[in-house]
Amino acid sequence: MTEKLYYNDMYGREFDASVISVEDNYVVLDKTLFYPTSGGQPNDTGILKTSNGEMKIIDVIQEDGEIRHIADRIENVTPGAHVHGVIDWDNRYIHMRYHTAVHIIDGVVNNDYKNGLLTGGQIYDDHARVDFSFDIIDRDLITQIISKAQDVINSGRKVFAREISSEEALKIPGLARTEPGRQLIEKLPVVRIIEIENFDFQADGGTHVKNTEEVGKIEMLKIENKGKGHKRLSFKLD
Repeated sequence: MTEKLYYNDMYGREFDASVISVEDNYVVLDKTLFYPTSGGQPNDTGILKTSNGEMKIIDVIQEDGEIRHIADRIENVTPGAHVHGVIDWDNRYIHMRYHTAVHIIDGVVNNDYKNGLLTGGQIYDDHARVDFSFDIIDRDLITQIISKAQDVINSGRKVFAREISSEEALKIPGLARTEPGRQLIEKLPVVRIIEIENFDFQADGGTHVKNTEEVGKIEMLKIENKGKGHKRLSFKLD
């Protein structure tokens, strides 16, 4: 099984690893900083350097318990070979900022609006979206939520990861805010939590910034109707 270096070193940019297996278009490593597409966060890209040159990593997926580094070409790479990985840091850091922004918006809704939920989210390279579910919701309410989220961002709170047991996690109300999330916690021996200092914590496997100030300024792009009581907000960060 691949060691997920990005769990404990979210700011890591380069790493050394050994090849476990090689297929037609991907390699599996014993450890990696490359984040696979998961939980609404896109995969990392970058390069793997070998003794015979380098390959461009264009996609990373987690499948059948493996983290598969999909390359533009696979040449002269064999199991046991040493590789040096370099992720596209600019792209990763954008994803981290957006992921933390989504958590902050979710935290505002969870803390201040008991009749509402954040039901989904997706991060892209240049924007993100979140889906709201309220009894009644309009542009004024969304604007109010984003204003409160910006206050949290500007407050400079620490953001960090920690791990607790599944048993402990299931006792914490709101740690998993969807039923699929709760079911996942029940299957895990250890649950990773992303905590925003004195504000919010929830189960999460993604990468985040160290301080909310790094998120920047939220700029609302578009609000879409998704049925009664359901709205979708697209936003970007400056």
